Amino acid sequence: MNRDVFLKRVRTAAAAGRSYRVTTNDRVERAAGYVGGGPDPIARFAEQATAAGGQVDVVDDPAAGVARLLQICAQHSARECIAWDHPLVDRWSVRAALAERGISVASAGVLPGEDAATRRRRLLSADVGVTSVGFAAAETGSLAMIDDGGCDTVASLLPPVHVALVSHEQVVADLFDLFDALESRKSADWPSSVVFITGPSKTGDVELKLTTGVHGPKHWHVIVSRS
Repeated sequence: MNRDVFLKRVRTAAAAGRSYRVTTNDRVERAAGYVGGGPDPIARFAEQATAAGGQVDVVDDPAAGVARLLQICAQHSARECIAWDHPLVDRWSVRAALAERGISVASAGVLPGEDAATRRRRLLSADVGVTSVGFAAAETGSLAMIDDGGCDTVASLLPPVHVALVSHEQVVADLFDLFDALESRKSADWPSSVVFITGPSKTGDVELKLTTGVHGPKHWHVIVSRS
């Protein structure tokens, strides 16, 4: 096809597309689209995240959560982990528990004086990435990963196994609630990025064959504590 003819067709199609731009309807109230998380948002989250291909464990307390994390690491013969510098990870004493099992734990954040080559080796050699979350949406089984200092999203992307630790207060019912919660954070400490994760990495080629783990972790675990 002649180049000029091709470009003319592209311009014509683009102009036609601009005739159908999406408009908002201010008369529709927020409550019209609200779904919620049902009577038990944690159970709803577990159901939806499992349906997306994840493996979800709902535990009674952080001690049970750490025990489950150690089981997952043993299952995958993990020797090296990268972990978030996050209050929940510290509160659950995750680093100490992993170290007792002989598992090396590195920080997901950039350490002072750390050279690029060392950091690259650390990230690429990790068997498991341990994170917490900003929020977990029960409606869709999604995790909102908030990149604060020490909470680099590479921990949830590079290792073949991602384990997210979630406390009950981080679970919100609906995406409306999640965005309301994010809106409340708008201040000087507004995060540099927010990434939503729903299930393990998936991709489909031209033959429509779904493959897991190509562009991210193949195994996606979420441990939710009810207390």
